[in-house]
Amino acid sequence: MQNRQIVTVGQLNNYIKQLLDADANLANVWLKGEISNFKHHNSGHMYFSIKDKTGSVRCIMFRGNNSRMRFSPENGMQVLANGYVSVYVQGGQYQFYVQALEPHGYGSLHAAYEQLKKKLDLEGLFADEIKKTIPVLPRAIGIVTSISGAALRDIITVVHRRFPRVEIIIAPASVQGTEAPEEIASALRLLNLHTDVDVIIVGRGGGSLEELWAFNTEPVARAIHQSSIPVISAVGHETDFTIADFVADRRAPTPSAAAETAVPVYNDMQAEIANGYRRLLQGLSGKVRSERQRLAYLSQSRVFQNPGKLLQEHQQQLDQVAKDLSKTMEKLIYEKKNQTAGLSAKLDAYSPLKVLTRGYAVCRREDGKILSEAAQVEAGQVVEVLLAKGALSCKVDHLKEEMPWQKKN
Repeated sequence: MQNRQIVTVGQLNNYIKQLLDADANLANVWLKGEISNFKHHNSGHMYFSIKDKTGSVRCIMFRGNNSRMRFSPENGMQVLANGYVSVYVQGGQYQFYVQALEPHGYGSLHAAYEQLKKKLDLEGLFADEIKKTIPVLPRAIGIVTSISGAALRDIITVVHRRFPRVEIIIAPASVQGTEAPEEIASALRLLNLHTDVDVIIVGRGGGSLEELWAFNTEPVARAIHQSSIPVISAVGHETDFTIADFVADRRAPTPSAAAETAVPVYNDMQAEIANGYRRLLQGLSGKVRSERQRLAYLSQSRVFQNPGKLLQEHQQQLDQVAKDLSKTMEKLIYEKKNQTAGLSAKLDAYSPLKVLTRGYAVCRREDGKILSEAAQVEAGQVVEVLLAKGALSCKVDHLKEEMPWQKKN
């Protein structure tokens, strides 16, 4: 018992850490596997595991290392990780400290390109229905590119050759390097403040994927999407496709092709206008000749040769119509008079006044009710008797509710 060596947990973990740190084989390890349990902490550090069929290893990648990556790690992604093995003393666990990480099977730039392309596509930034129309004849062209690059010279040369009268406004920006994405985005926003600019060309000459990378970044893509002025992308050579090409309103394979898309050929437009003017004159001359011939033909017609005769014919027709109308009205009035007389005779026959002239009378109470039975009044009540001429106010002495001839058998 006296020979026992007692150590603390921390001492044990530190000892093991020293052993692992001293092992040269664990100081620079390339580890291949699949990412799982990935978490990007608020601190900026990344925590995850790398696993294969045989097991898994806990990993950490500090912010200073992962901030330089161009892609975002995801669960299920096959990766190659470079780093060293050590012990996390407080947890008593060994873990892999990742210093560099890249997708396995293709490069990190390609992975970042595909991730951003997928993200922006899902947001609708590539949709055809939001593409703006390139103007046929712009007042001024904005150019976003390096002021010292060949792309700017090519664009200016082509524009001046095709349409020398158009104004060119240059917003210079770096087209490669860490500062390039924000410079390009700022230049696009600056040109959008210029009210005379009708179309913007953004791009650069050819290069490697790394050299063209600024046009595969989110700031540039967002700036192109948010531009109220139509944007033509002209990045690299014909075979190069960048994120900017998908977001732009029109893609040109080269800067020179972008300039050709932006402006028409001045001489061609002049020739087209002159040709249109000639066609317009020819059309008008033909129309005038045609109308003159028509006028000459009409001037020889009967109506122009003897207009009074045509007027006399119409006057005769009018007289006949008036005569026929008068006859029709007379006949209609006669028929209506006869019809009215017949109705008047019927009305007179059914008139109660006609009955009164034959000695009959109408008796009614003070409330105006016409009496048809003696029982409708009482003795002492005053009634009015209407005659063919005049009326009598009578007081009922007594009632006879039924006369002999009215008795029922």
